[in-house]
Amino acid sequence: MENEMLIAEDLTLLMMDDKSGAIAGEATLYYTLGGAVLVELGMGGYISADPNDQGFNGVKVHAATGRAPSDPVLRAAQDKVGERVRGVQTLLIEIGTGMRETVLDRLVERGVLRQETKKTLGLFRTTSTRIADTGHKKALVEQVRAVLMDGAEPDERTAALTGLLSASGTLPTLHRSIPWSGKVYKRAKELEQTMWGAEAVNAAVLRTVAAVSVGTVAAVTN
Repeated sequence: MENEMLIAEDLTLLMMDDKSGAIAGEATLYYTLGGAVLVELGMGGYISADPNDQGFNGVKVHAATGRAPSDPVLRAAQDKVGERVRGVQTLLIEIGTGMRETVLDRLVERGVLRQETKKTLGLFRTTSTRIADTGHKKALVEQVRAVLMDGAEPDERTAALTGLLSASGTLPTLHRSIPWSGKVYKRAKELEQTMWGAEAVNAAVLRTVAAVSVGTVAAVTN
């Protein structure tokens, strides 16, 4: 597969348990992955937003004209944005729906994940997904860890990954590699809210993902 890893792919690996294959934050995963795609489009200049142009569903997002990403997933998402002007919250749902399967398929095709199909009671087929190559994920974790614990200055992509992890509420699941603490929380929130929040799309995505995640947790615990 010639295309480079998407932020959504790296984010999924970071949220996936190495042994069970379970992905943290499943209840709002479509928001998180839709957000990752929008953030990557925003970083590439393929979409834009005016923070002063707010609607019921958040800041309005526009597709850039004359430029299209080479990756088919990003290109399809840009086409979706270009159909008509919509608020970021609507786009998160429309782009994120079905993204889980798309991302997992891409990771399997790359050889980073493997899928195993088994029969239960000799009748029912179940398919499980596991990490086949842990090297890439370990490198990602080290990059995030260096930013959150060692004070390293992140590049734009690492800042995006860390901000999305923070906004989705799944960062604490990495506690074995990145011990959860007040310092880690504060640094992650800084990235989520300020470091690359100058881009209206990115800021809107993070705020919306964070708000939805918090709302879902509150609904489950009450």
